[in-house]
Amino acid sequence: MTVRQAERRAKVAQPPHFDKAVAPGSLQAAMLPAGAPLPAVSGVRDGDKVDSMKKGFYTIMAAQFFSSLADNALLIAAIALLTELHSPQWMTPLLKLFFVLSYVVLAAFVGAFADSMPKGKVMLITNAIKIVGCAIMMFGLHPLLAYGVVGFGAAAYSPAKYGILTELLPPEKLVMANGWIEGLTVGSIILGTVVGGALISVHISEILLRFDIPYVDTGINTPAEAAMVVIMICYVIASVFNLFIPDTGARYPQQEKNPIKLIAEFGDCFIALWRDKLGQISLAVTTLFWGVGATLQFIVLKWAEKSLGLNLSQGALLQAVVAVGVAVGAIMAAARIPLRRSLSVLPFGVAMGVTVMLMAFYTKDAMPAVTLDLLGMHMPLYMAIAYVFLMIVGAMSGYFVVPMNALLQHRGHVLLSAGHSIAVQNFNENVSVLLMLCLYALLIKLNAPIGFVIVALGLFIAVTMLLVMRLHKHNVKMYNSLAMIGEDKHH
Repeated sequence: MTVRQAERRAKVAQPPHFDKAVAPGSLQAAMLPAGAPLPAVSGVRDGDKVDSMKKGFYTIMAAQFFSSLADNALLIAAIALLTELHSPQWMTPLLKLFFVLSYVVLAAFVGAFADSMPKGKVMLITNAIKIVGCAIMMFGLHPLLAYGVVGFGAAAYSPAKYGILTELLPPEKLVMANGWIEGLTVGSIILGTVVGGALISVHISEILLRFDIPYVDTGINTPAEAAMVVIMICYVIASVFNLFIPDTGARYPQQEKNPIKLIAEFGDCFIALWRDKLGQISLAVTTLFWGVGATLQFIVLKWAEKSLGLNLSQGALLQAVVAVGVAVGAIMAAARIPLRRSLSVLPFGVAMGVTVMLMAFYTKDAMPAVTLDLLGMHMPLYMAIAYVFLMIVGAMSGYFVVPMNALLQHRGHVLLSAGHSIAVQNFNENVSVLLMLCLYALLIKLNAPIGFVIVALGLFIAVTMLLVMRLHKHNVKMYNSLAMIGEDKHH
């Protein structure tokens, strides 16, 4: 490492200082280096500080829930709008591509932006950008470009959302806090997908389109446009919660503003995390997971149409079933897998790849025409099996990715600062999303059978996870990498 790289590394890894008074034993005190002097106490009781931190965490969770819910509902509405515009089918996966493009392009800058001011203010500004993106989509900008604006806001929102946790909570609470945030995000994906599907359905869209403002021509004439009005309300609710996120008092060193230096600084962070023998394993797995997950969203919709004969609204419900499975797997992992055993879940990634391949061979015609009576609801047998199957796929992915995400956040906290480590993670994960969505869009444009696409995806997951397991085995043998789990932050 050169002297310049060492200086940059030290700069981004500096712990924050606090403008506000810090009481001994408080949550903020736990963030300071061992032996560091505490700022003078202002007379506020420590118990009041702890209560304030708890309320702040709940407020962050509420803001994240409504913002993520709106993101996922808007994806379904945007797909419906593309259909209304008679756009070619290969454009559909490009929606997600335009959304995540900002995560890649802005990766070198959003970490510094998140650390430049109180995180609650950052979240408020970036959520306002999402509202603008939704509004311009509703009033005529092409869905791809408008959803890209929403992605611009989301890319800057993410480092603040996760970074504030390290300011608000002591290190031993970070895994639990990330578990809550991830679980809530999965919940918002489930509900957002269901809400998006419901809003564009015939019955609900008819109700929404009946609303009329006297003497005002709103220009809202289609189910997709009506859905976007409701989605904008969700973004506004998230903004209201953003207003009540407390200022933790954490202040970082003056952030670099020179774009060239920011890119160089980001490059040092990128190299540091990939060179780390634990960071490279967890980063490889989460990078694979997010690329596969984004592609699977669209594959499930296409599979639902071709193999099960479902429309977009019904197919969106299948996406929600996968998300329910992810939540179940995440809960099981949180209950059973401590951080020190996080790498024991890698074989579940291989199992998930094999299971995904089985999707290609399942159609409604493979099952007898039997209707089940479940809790007073009538459901065809082929749909009941599809629900169970997709929930298993989701559960396996949640079970292996949540411990990997916790391990990655731990290593990022040890090696880098909050905003910078999340920016590096987002960059890698969303490059994977971009590449896999581009490949999927190309296959759709070439009219590749959906069965072929599913088998190729499953095989890719299984082989990649086997290679990651082999690398991990090498790291344990050569470097005793497992001993690094639980290390304190490098100062």
